[in-house]
Amino acid sequence: MQKLLDGIVKFRKKDFEAHKELFHELKEGQKPHTLFITCSDSRIDPNRITRTLPGEMFIIRNIAGLVPPYRETAEYVSTTAAIEYAVLSLGVENIIVCGHSNCGGCAACLNPTESLDKLPHTKKWMELAKPVRERVLLELGEDGPEAREWMMEQANVIEQLKHLMTFPYIKEKALAGQLLLSGWYYIIETGEVFIYNKDTGEFLLANG
Repeated sequence: MQKLLDGIVKFRKKDFEAHKELFHELKEGQKPHTLFITCSDSRIDPNRITRTLPGEMFIIRNIAGLVPPYRETAEYVSTTAAIEYAVLSLGVENIIVCGHSNCGGCAACLNPTESLDKLPHTKKWMELAKPVRERVLLELGEDGPEAREWMMEQANVIEQLKHLMTFPYIKEKALAGQLLLSGWYYIIETGEVFIYNKDTGEFLLANG
């Protein structure tokens, strides 16, 4: 806790002062250009990866960076509500789904389902990635765990892009050229970011 307390003091004295005018402007409201959907993993820092400042990105984080397919419901749906707000209220121009290497959520999804029995809510959430899991195990069932995890992590990004297109207002804006969807894959140990190319079906290095 002391590390965090020291951090807020340093922030106020250094970082805040360096961007004082920006924070003054932000008190009037936000107008982010990008919705960034990624994993809750503590090793992922969207603003650091993209070198963006406060106010530029609206960020959604959850286990494995999943997007539930669109449905109208009376349930409490945090991720769906945040997407709705970002697109319809804030008017973001881009949506990025960013997966990453060594993803614990994707690794857990590849394990036998009973491995998550003591984490019932996590187990239920990971059902959203079940179609990806089945495809990976079917295609790479005989290969090593590293190959399966690598494919799972990347295929998961593509799957979430498909889920986003089930949102009527996202599909409408995307087809009209008013909203750009992009899939990223971030390598923790190298800092490399690969971006999905829909035409080739590959993730291509973007910052090499």
